[in-house]
Amino acid sequence: MKSSLLSRRQVLSLLPLAAAPTLALADSKPVEWVVGYAPGGGSDTVARMLAEAMGKSMGQSFIVTNKPGAGSNIAADYVAKARDPEHTVFTADSAVIAANPFLYSKLAYNAEKDFAPVGTIARFPLVLVVNPNAQPKNLREFMAWVRSDPKGMGYGSPGTGSPHHLATELFRQQTGLNLTHVPYRGAAPAIADVIGGQLPFMFVDTSSGGSFITSGKVRAIGVANAGRLATMPDIPTLAEQGLPGFEASAWQALVAPAGIGAATVKTLNKHLVDALNSTEVRARMQVLGIEPLPGTPDELARFAAAERTRWGRVVREANIRLD
Repeated sequence: MKSSLLSRRQVLSLLPLAAAPTLALADSKPVEWVVGYAPGGGSDTVARMLAEAMGKSMGQSFIVTNKPGAGSNIAADYVAKARDPEHTVFTADSAVIAANPFLYSKLAYNAEKDFAPVGTIARFPLVLVVNPNAQPKNLREFMAWVRSDPKGMGYGSPGTGSPHHLATELFRQQTGLNLTHVPYRGAAPAIADVIGGQLPFMFVDTSSGGSFITSGKVRAIGVANAGRLATMPDIPTLAEQGLPGFEASAWQALVAPAGIGAATVKTLNKHLVDALNSTEVRARMQVLGIEPLPGTPDELARFAAAERTRWGRVVREANIRLD
């Protein structure tokens, strides 16, 4: 009768496998943190801040690589095809994860299959603003003001397909207002024209427009968050002013190539959450006008799926294409 027990030789042969490290980040090889925007911008600043904090707590080197262009699609394709998933992470924003799959007819990556969620990073709240000399002071007056223009009022955004543009399209779809999109090359020239009175209004993120809001150079009509902002508590939400359920923001998350191991994801998420909850990082994010969003990989996966459904519907209804 053959014994069902492993022989001593068989057991010893398995020991190297059992003892092998399950976490590749326990080595000294640097982790490449890919950012789809140029150095010096908000996304780059946040990535370098978190890479520094996580590197210290993990005892691991992080190297930030900037691959700007094509709405972060160049960076996304690079990460999706990374040869070393254990040592590659990516700042994937709402464009890459939720909007680009619908804005482009063909992408070199699959937003659902090519990335493993690590955790959400931050939200960039959006605020509806007008020139301080404009008539409306709240949403009701804003709606009446826009309807008084029979030709349809123009609005600005940092570019076609940007979170600001899609937020305004969602706003248009929910309110039935007649609006005309005026795309700019970035948030700075758009907000400058709102300040100067050449552009009636726009949704601006708090990172780009927070200082102009607090200084009174633009007037805030309402916040596109579910709740009021801790940094601007006097500005009511659009939802509480009569647009129930309206919520839109730019956001960022940390992902890795799909081939990364579960143990590595767990370690990265722990140190990402610790960094986002740290006093230093939270203080720096407040200065930048963004909200930290620590969360689990599963929470990010569910959030990303819901965002794809929501923004896919907006893009299809508005017939927005980028190719």
